[in-house]
Amino acid sequence: MGQSAGIDLGGLYRETRQRVTALVLSLGAAELDVQVPACPAWTVNDVVAHLAATSEDVIEGRLADVPTEDFTAGQVARFASVPVRERLARWSAAAPQFEEIISAFRVWPAVIDVASHEQDIRGAIGRPGERDCASIRECTATLLSWLHLPVPVRVITEDGEYLVGQPLDQPDHPPLTRSRELTLGTSRFEAFRWRMGRRSRVQLAALAWSGDPAAVLDHLAVFGPASSDVIE
Repeated sequence: MGQSAGIDLGGLYRETRQRVTALVLSLGAAELDVQVPACPAWTVNDVVAHLAATSEDVIEGRLADVPTEDFTAGQVARFASVPVRERLARWSAAAPQFEEIISAFRVWPAVIDVASHEQDIRGAIGRPGERDCASIRECTATLLSWLHLPVPVRVITEDGEYLVGQPLDQPDHPPLTRSRELTLGTSRFEAFRWRMGRRSRVQLAALAWSGDPAAVLDHLAVFGPASSDVIE
């Protein structure tokens, strides 16, 4: 699945930021005000505010961990009167130092966040794309490696297989064989989206499981699952 230590996280963030910037600059006022189904409290403009504010907040020492909902609501409020081009300019101005921090301290959540929000915006405005980009490839592998489940599951994507959950040979497990593993056939992009809570519990249950996934459904998403179906 690749050696994460050799991945240029700051570079992945920069590439994604530049794509998001170009995409947002191409949007009209109506598209900027579209509600984002994957982040139902936010418009596209609000997502841009969060991304710009996060870079500033880290650099200025206001944010050192994953932000709470109240914190991100404050970010959006802080940029409420700032025109979108200025939001993007402030993001661009803060980005070089932020990207150095991401690289130096291996800040995976920053890359995962910007990659998630690129797809959130694309889904909201009906412009799918970049589903095979480097940030999603690398972030998906990392997110799956972080997955902890109460039972063993073999997740199969186009990149290979990820065995997650309790090992088959744990003392408190009854003897298990590979044939009794729960398997999930999915795509890299889908795995990225459901890991980040961009799918509902109903959508998670409808994935291509080899058996009953009830024991793991509430453990799949870092945030969420989504309160309603997210269609992309």
